[in-house]
Amino acid sequence: MSPLSISERLDKQRTLRDWLRWQLAETDRTIRELEAEEKEQARRKDVARREQAWKVQPSRAVEGQPMLHRGGCGLYDRGGGILDADEVLIALREFPGMEMCEICNPWGSLAQFGIEKPLPRKLPGGGTP
Repeated sequence: MSPLSISERLDKQRTLRDWLRWQLAETDRTIRELEAEEKEQARRKDVARREQAWKVQPSRAVEGQPMLHRGGCGLYDRGGGILDADEVLIALREFPGMEMCEICNPWGSLAQFGIEKPLPRKLPGGGTP
């Protein structure tokens, strides 16, 4: 037989149950915090990857040229994939007159590959934008 009375054993079990509930709540809180940290880390990693990549906006006119943007540029955010440096070089060979976004300045990140800033584009009337 147990040296504790039924009442004492019942109190002990209730205390244990309360402690286990507290422990579970703490564990759940820790899991939520870690999941949030993991999600934020993945978001930051994606932002960094986009900032070190590029994307091409198709030409809006038949005779126009596509436009190159940094991967994180918000001016063109529709569809298309992210390009690495080799793919950008291929695109520039295929479209030598490709325009470069004047907001996100993709040529700055391409200078390490020997790509110079292009001349300002000309408007149909001869002026610059």
